[in-house]
Amino acid sequence: MRKQSVQWFVFILLAIVTLAGCSSDASESGSDSGSGVSQELTYATTSDVVGLSPIDTNDSVSSAVIEQVYETLFVRDPETMEIKPRLAESYETPDDTTWVIKLKEGIKFHDGTPFNAEAVKYTFDQFMSEERAAPRASLLEPVESVEVRDEYTVVIKTKEPYGPLLAALSHTNASIVSPKADKGGDLNQNPVGTGPFVFEEWVQGSHVTLSKNEDYWQGAPQLEKVTMKVVPEYSTAVSMMQTGEVQFIDAIPTEQLPRIESLKDVEVQKREGTPVYYLGFNMNKEPFNDINFRKAVSHAINREAYVKQLNGLGTKNESIIGPKVFGYDKGASDAGYSYDPEKAKQIIEENGFEGQQITLLAANRESYMKMAEIVQAQLSEVGLNVEIETMEWGTFLDTTAEGNFQMTFLGWSNSTADGSELLYPNLHSDNIGSSNRMGYNNSEFDKLVDQSRVTVDQEVRKQKLMEANLMAIKDAVWIPMHHGVVTAAYNKSVKGLQIDPTGQWSLYNVHIE
Repeated sequence: MRKQSVQWFVFILLAIVTLAGCSSDASESGSDSGSGVSQELTYATTSDVVGLSPIDTNDSVSSAVIEQVYETLFVRDPETMEIKPRLAESYETPDDTTWVIKLKEGIKFHDGTPFNAEAVKYTFDQFMSEERAAPRASLLEPVESVEVRDEYTVVIKTKEPYGPLLAALSHTNASIVSPKADKGGDLNQNPVGTGPFVFEEWVQGSHVTLSKNEDYWQGAPQLEKVTMKVVPEYSTAVSMMQTGEVQFIDAIPTEQLPRIESLKDVEVQKREGTPVYYLGFNMNKEPFNDINFRKAVSHAINREAYVKQLNGLGTKNESIIGPKVFGYDKGASDAGYSYDPEKAKQIIEENGFEGQQITLLAANRESYMKMAEIVQAQLSEVGLNVEIETMEWGTFLDTTAEGNFQMTFLGWSNSTADGSELLYPNLHSDNIGSSNRMGYNNSEFDKLVDQSRVTVDQEVRKQKLMEANLMAIKDAVWIPMHHGVVTAAYNKSVKGLQIDPTGQWSLYNVHIE
């Protein structure tokens, strides 16, 4: 009896030791937190990234990844919409054209090289280089020089007073890159920043994988691994969320909202945002460069009925500058050409536009396809002959940049939440051939936008932006389809995710419970 008791005791002791050993191995694997929950997150996007360099890209899909890998000198607070330092420590303006920026010390890029004033100067010099032709070079167009005062002090001189400079420096495309990595490789393929996540791989058409930056200057994130998975059909992404294969999706299409809200383990976040979505005309082609044609099209589109179909995921407003963007004025909300199909028919008949062949170009995203189908039907009702052409996101961006379209649908996220940085890149003649895809050229408009940029008096800026906004609305170069309500859907186990009014999000504070 005593011998059996001893044997049983030894058996239990061995079992405990074995279990302890297994537990230790699991905790050291790096794939779970102290709670034993895997700290891996998969985000689904319907389009692949175009590239991974903040200098060389300008699209929301790429920015979602860039936001996790790189950082900017300043950042906009998602709650107050005020600008505060990030990589910068502080700044001062001894005069209207000089900005002295002190940088945080002790920060390193993912390749181990130091973040310092030389890195900032290198990044901005590349950004402004005519040879490099950065898509968002307009952000720093007023900058005359970037100089290194000492290792952690940068002095930016502008040609004239530049009111939106801090907003420009908070833009994702103004993120600071590793000079060593940029000189020695291709940042579009192998990004190197200072952010909380480190690039692992990009399999084009499939996924981008990031891992936690163990040496991140604010402390390592809790997520061990992030996968940005390309899922071309949004409905498929929702199914993958339902089965747990995907934990996070954003930019919810209206038709998918009821299904997503019915999922028991999914949270939905919605808030009024800065994005604007619009129908634009190629001003270098006939009859799209004719104000009468653009008026007719505008009168033919029932935007109020369209917005009602969005189920709360958009707001109707005829202003190009939206309510959450600096420079908005309520007087512009109904300043466009209201829905009046009979007026549209009259203009079409008087100007000989009957039967005009039109190709609506739309990127292969459900939101843009929905706009295209609705506009096609409404323009057909007033006597125009309309076809829809769809393209993959990257090809679409190239095609529209080259001006190979008639009418198209686009959005602008307004990442700076500043009206000058909406109107200048998109509609100022300086940017024809780059971000001014419509080819809009109006010297009076240009002058107003310039005036909104070359003063630090915010009240003067608001006035000039209001005047420029009204002018563009009357020229009908854009027909705002709706102003965005930014959205995200995520598994209830995902904690700490916050989407800001620009539609951007950071995974730094996210963890899985």
